Amino acid sequence: MNLMQNQSAAARLAAEQTLRTVRFYCAAPGAKTVQIAGDFNHWRPLNMQRSVDGWWSIQLEMRHGHHCYRFLVDGKHMVDPRAAGVARDEHNEPASLIAVS
Repeated sequence: MNLMQNQSAAARLAAEQTLRTVRFYCAAPGAKTVQIAGDFNHWRPLNMQRSVDGWWSIQLEMRHGHHCYRFLVDGKHMVDPRAAGVARDEHNEPASLIAVS
């Protein structure tokens, strides 16, 4: 590899390793609990915070790339209707898709 290729590869690696702040929102005014789980946290549910208007949110630090996730509203799986797309997780279940860059 020449110097330009090394610098380009290093820049790509740095971008991929950089954490980005991502805020997720879920509208569930009647819910008692809302959680988020995804491939970025090994599908371990994290509690989201409720606001007075019934929206739930959480702020996460995520790496560059495409990630699958879903909301758990009172324990029931729910895809995000505002997601960039829908994919399938490793169990072939629907999951929301987000691109982080």
